[in-house]
Amino acid sequence: MSAEMVIFTRTFDFLEWLLPKSERFPKIYRSTITQRLMNAALDFQEALLEAQAYEGKIRLRHLKRADACLDKVRLYLRLVFRWRWLSVGQYKHVSRMVTEIGRLLGGWIKQTG
Repeated sequence: MSAEMVIFTRTFDFLEWLLPKSERFPKIYRSTITQRLMNAALDFQEALLEAQAYEGKIRLRHLKRADACLDKVRLYLRLVFRWRWLSVGQYKHVSRMVTEIGRLLGGWIKQTG
């Protein structure tokens, strides 16, 4: 399986894990922090799909957009953890997922750039 395919699988697994968890976040924050986290995660997925459709500089532009989205995901996950919406174990798990995805993305960026 190519590295590009692995990142799509890992991202799908991440989204599949995150979506049900976010439903348990406090209702008062669903239209703000929860929505921004989900938007960043889904925007990341979309940027990867767009990158796959192109080559060269256009692909690199989409990969860099994906990288920026992943940074947002990291920020919102840190906030969610700090506010105790995720347990220590859940945060460790999701952090490992995001770290792996980030490594795969970095490799794809290097290969493209």
